[in-house]
Amino acid sequence: MPVPVLPAKSPVVSQPAAAAVQGLERVFPDDGSLWESIRLRGRAFVEDLAILEQRRPMILVAALTALLMFSYWPGLLSAKAAWNNPQYSHGWIVPLFSVAILFWWRQPVTPVSISAQVAGLGLLVASLALRLFVARYRIITIDMYTFVPAVAGAVLLGGGWSMFRWAWAPIFFLIFMYPLPDEATRYLLGPLQTMATIVSTYAIQTLGIDAIREGNQIVVGEMHLGVVDACSGLRMLTIFVALSVAIVMLGNLEWYESMVILASAVPIALAVNAIRITLTGVMYTIDPAIAEKIFHDWAGYFMMPLALGMLYFLQQLLSKLFVPEHEGLTAFVPLGPTARTTVEGGGRHRPGGQSAAGGGVSGRDAHVRAEE
Repeated sequence: MPVPVLPAKSPVVSQPAAAAVQGLERVFPDDGSLWESIRLRGRAFVEDLAILEQRRPMILVAALTALLMFSYWPGLLSAKAAWNNPQYSHGWIVPLFSVAILFWWRQPVTPVSISAQVAGLGLLVASLALRLFVARYRIITIDMYTFVPAVAGAVLLGGGWSMFRWAWAPIFFLIFMYPLPDEATRYLLGPLQTMATIVSTYAIQTLGIDAIREGNQIVVGEMHLGVVDACSGLRMLTIFVALSVAIVMLGNLEWYESMVILASAVPIALAVNAIRITLTGVMYTIDPAIAEKIFHDWAGYFMMPLALGMLYFLQQLLSKLFVPEHEGLTAFVPLGPTARTTVEGGGRHRPGGQSAAGGGVSGRDAHVRAEE
C-alpha cells in the first residue's frame, strides 16, 4: 500500500517579519496606548534580530558606533562636563531623545548599495580627516562636532540608504548636546546683551516708567539693572532652538509649518528674554526685594512655558490661515456679494462651462460652480 506523501508545511511568518524580509515599511497603529506602541515596536525589533538580513546591518552599525564612541570618548566627556553649565543643562536629554526616536522610527532595511557604502566611507574619512586637522590647532569643540557626521557615515556604510532615510534626523540632532565654540559664544554674547538691553529699555519706557540705558545697564530710578551674560538670552536661545527642532521632528507638520516654526525659534527666544528683563525692571519700581527674589531669580522657570505658549499660538494661527484639503472635503468660498463657489472633489470647471487647465489645489482637482 503506497504511503501518502503529505505536503510540507510552509513556515508561518508574521506580518512584521515578512515586512522585514521584503524591506517594506512597517506601519504601527496609533490608536493604542503608549505602552502598547512600545510593545509592538519592541516585538518587531526582536523579530528583525532573528532575520540574518536585518541582524547583520544592525550589528555592523552598532559595532562601528561603539568604535567611534571609544575614539571620541575624551570629546564626549568634555560635552558631559559642559552640561554642568546652565546654558547647556539640556545636553543630557539630547542623546536620550535621539535614541528614543531611532527606536520609534526604525524600519526594516534593504540590501546596502555600492553608492551607500561609498558615501558612508567618504563621510567617515572626511570626518576623521577634519578631526585630525582641528586637533593640530587644538580646536576642541569642532573635534567634538565631527562625531555626528562620523556616526551618519557609519549608518550609511552599514545600513545603507534605507536606514539612513529614517535615522539621519535623530543622528544630526545630537549636535545640540555639544556646547557652542568659544569664539561663537564671545561673538554672540555682546550683541545679545545689547539687543536685550535696548528692547527692554524701550519696553519699560513704553509702559510709562522713566528708564535710561547706560551700556548694558538699565537705570530705573535709583536702581541699576545690569544685563549680565546670564541675562543675554543665549541660554534660552540654545535650549529653545533645540526644542523647536524636536517639535518639528515629532509634530508631523506641513513643510511650511516646520519652516515657520524653525524660523521663529530665535525671535521667540529673544522676545521672551526681553519680557523677563522688562518685568524685572518694572518690579524694581514697586518692590526691589520681590524683583530680586522672584522676577530675577525665578523668572527663568516661566520663560520656557511662555515660549512654548507663543509657539503653540503660532501653530494654531498657521492652521487657521492654511487649511489642508482632504478627499471629500466640501468648502464654500464667497466670490462676491451675490456669488457662491462650491468646491468638491473632481475636475475644475469655470463658471459658464469653461474648463481650467492643470490640476487643482493641493494635488487634486476641483469642481467650481458659481451661482449668481
